Amino acid sequence: MSEVRTRIAPSPTGDPHVGTAYIALFNMCFARQMGGKFILRIEDTDQVRSTRQSEQEILDSLRWLHLDWDEGPDKGGDFGPYRQSERSEIYQEHVDKLVNDGHAFPCFCTEDRLTDLRRKQQEEKIQPGYDGHCLTLDKEDVQRRIDARLPHVIRMLVPADGKCIVKDMLRGDIEIDWHQIDMQVLMKSDGLPTYHLANVVDDHLMQITHVIRGEEWITSAPKHLKLYEYFGWEAPVLIHMPLLRNADKSKLSKRKNPTSIGYYQKMGYLSEAVVNYLGMMGWTMPTSSREESAEELFSVQEMIDNFDINRVSLGGPVFDTEKLDWLNGRYLREKLSDKEFIQRFGEWAFRPEIMHQIIPLIKQRVERFSDVAPIASFFVSGMPVIGETDFEHKQLSLEDSVKILQFIAWAVESLPEWHRDRLETLLMGMAGTMEIKVRDFLFPVFIAIAGTSVSTSVIDSMAVLGKDMTRARLRHAIDVLGGVSKKGAKKLESEFRKLGIN
Repeated sequence: MSEVRTRIAPSPTGDPHVGTAYIALFNMCFARQMGGKFILRIEDTDQVRSTRQSEQEILDSLRWLHLDWDEGPDKGGDFGPYRQSERSEIYQEHVDKLVNDGHAFPCFCTEDRLTDLRRKQQEEKIQPGYDGHCLTLDKEDVQRRIDARLPHVIRMLVPADGKCIVKDMLRGDIEIDWHQIDMQVLMKSDGLPTYHLANVVDDHLMQITHVIRGEEWITSAPKHLKLYEYFGWEAPVLIHMPLLRNADKSKLSKRKNPTSIGYYQKMGYLSEAVVNYLGMMGWTMPTSSREESAEELFSVQEMIDNFDINRVSLGGPVFDTEKLDWLNGRYLREKLSDKEFIQRFGEWAFRPEIMHQIIPLIKQRVERFSDVAPIASFFVSGMPVIGETDFEHKQLSLEDSVKILQFIAWAVESLPEWHRDRLETLLMGMAGTMEIKVRDFLFPVFIAIAGTSVSTSVIDSMAVLGKDMTRARLRHAIDVLGGVSKKGAKKLESEFRKLGIN
């Protein structure tokens, strides 16, 4: 058997997600247990949303969890480059081969035509997907359009009928009808590949032997397997892991649960407790001779030593923060000596890069060192202890406060960069758009972020706390005020869109 090679391929378009760490952990453990290699590849072909800042945050977060890779953009290796944005010529070469071999074709359909097509398919309640319109163009017409530089994409051909058998190491054979599979876009009009083409080409050229990914990719597997067939390549072994779930069994999402790795780091969780908890998601450590609970504490190395992919349970594991709290508490009490506790707490609470941001904000407000803790405590705390009465305001109803907090929570989700000036522009603009005086507009924000209306600049405070903690505190305040029902959320979303914020 050739050397086992697994990979994780995150997209640097947002906050590092615990789901990424979960899949990375299982890829790493499988590769290490088999004496193979674990590769990190950055899928940054989304030029609009991908940023190097997000990439760096992904690398930092995975390192914080002690999930290390053998090859990657920061380490190099024999199969680079490890950023997809640096592999454009490779993808062009391969998509040209598909077109020349008759397995893919140029599509010149406009967005308006595709929108109309989707609407008609919905009205007629038929399977949505591309209708093959551009397959009717003759070669001369296609070349004429290309020579005229008309915008177009490259789509792959898929069988019109029959079934694709997806062989999954955990799930066995999965049958998927080809009529459910769309003629996938492989190359976008900007000349960059979609995930599907780049994923297959990179996995083959990087000699990936086992693809361990979330079960949401099962429906894409036929497209990938067909591409392997078109290229004449052997497909890797597929292993689709169960998705992390919210308490209501829905897919883990940032609107219902904190999902950013950075949030758990800033909340003061130990990295070893977080990765231990992720390891418990859908997998159990074999019981020892002492018959200890399967929920025992174990290190990454212990997980590697005992890892067996066949012990993965396919039931949807629930990411329960209360259970994580319990596990983290055990680590604090059972794994850290008093000296280690002091050291780790100091490293978390008094990080120089954070203190250098906090001190200038509070320095003019203190007369004694004993004043520091009361003024700055909210910077190194979890959720503020607040109630409905804290939001009472002469100019704002509680419903107004909920609306302001919810609109801000939605608005900051899409901020490409997190810094004071960008936040100030956003919040001042929102106050103006909503026709609320800035002082009144910021009042519920002060309560949500600092727990009091008398504090350091709330915009400065949000900049220091970061996106993860800011969003978590906004959500916490909304929950304190009674939350937002599904019906209420739809109404607010409609109003939010009409405001044209962002």
